[in-house]
Amino acid sequence: MTDVRTMGFTDVRATNLAVVLRHLRTNGPSSRAAIAASTGLNKATVSSLTSDLIDQRLLRETGASGNRIGRPGTALTLDGSAFAAIGLQVAADRITALAVDFAGDQLLLWHRAFASPPEAAGPGRAISAIIALAQRAATRVRQQGRSVLGMTIAVPGLVDDRGVVRLSPALGWSDVDLRGPVAGSLRQPDLIVTVSHQATLAALAERQAVLAAPAAASAPTAILERQRATLSEDNLVVVTGAAGIEAGIVANGRPLHGARGFTGQIGRFTLGPAGSPTLHDLAGIEPLVRRALPGFDPESLTDLGPSVEQIAALARSGDAGVLAALRDTGRHLGQGLAILANVADPSVIVLGDHYATLAEWLIPPAEAELAGHTLAPGGVRVVASELGLHAAALGGALSHLDRVDNGRSIPVTA
Repeated sequence: MTDVRTMGFTDVRATNLAVVLRHLRTNGPSSRAAIAASTGLNKATVSSLTSDLIDQRLLRETGASGNRIGRPGTALTLDGSAFAAIGLQVAADRITALAVDFAGDQLLLWHRAFASPPEAAGPGRAISAIIALAQRAATRVRQQGRSVLGMTIAVPGLVDDRGVVRLSPALGWSDVDLRGPVAGSLRQPDLIVTVSHQATLAALAERQAVLAAPAAASAPTAILERQRATLSEDNLVVVTGAAGIEAGIVANGRPLHGARGFTGQIGRFTLGPAGSPTLHDLAGIEPLVRRALPGFDPESLTDLGPSVEQIAALARSGDAGVLAALRDTGRHLGQGLAILANVADPSVIVLGDHYATLAEWLIPPAEAELAGHTLAPGGVRVVASELGLHAAALGGALSHLDRVDNGRSIPVTA
């Protein structure tokens, strides 16, 4: 029987275990000698540490390593067989559940549509649906013989450190305790359950899924390699548009949460005197749909995906009105991104979800505005996300692998 407990890394040995795990997640399969050479630990220490990690089913031997002269070493890799983590993402139209094993490989990806939008049905029915999907995902992972390291729920809006959704206009929620009901329903007191801002988790996914756990992403290898090169810095911003305009900021390799976790609400920027339109009014996805598809009311739908795909198709066909709407949106978006760039100084800004679908038309005018309004020499690159609409769910799952890799908790079996 496997029992998962949380144990702090408080001594040198425990810290060194985390060093080994981070090395393997970043660099892939490596021999003990390669780990020692890269980390500065001596070979005897590495041998002892890796034996412990193999016993705990966090590492496994994967065969001979051909990266040395003479007798080949035995390569070690992360072992995904014993542990997994789950991310849930709550949107206005659906809930997404995604699980990855400890090696970062995707185990499941489920979508469940709400019977009625959370804004109309109220938080109670939505939370019941979230609990049902959380329980189902946890059960599936356990049926595969894995223990659940943790679960993180991604929501748009303001989320405090207790897991209370203080305000989410997209969901119609205010002061809703989400963590408590979900954690209580899982009936596992030692299971870490957190609730976090969706754009922040998407930013974590952009960095970790490509740089630290490429196997977790579903994109082809060529795309992953391009993203790996693009996102090689520790400072990046992800901008999402599916639930208003929000930003997730990674500074010096860590997500920026702020004093109360209320970062990233850039859609509230006002570009002009008091009473002027906000950034969302000028560059949001819903306003873009209104301009590009006259006569269509995006507020009648909770899922803007089909409308965004229609805009992309019209743009590819050369529709002059749609192309003008996209240029206008990109220009205003670039003005908002310039404020972000001057404040956060990222190396790259990633356009997520619906913005990624339209990136080829939005990026040129956005970059032109950035070039004219940012002070840092060299400018800021703008790229499209390759992670799709469930990046925040992926970030939520990966956050629990990051806890282990960085020594904040470790699963131990008994």
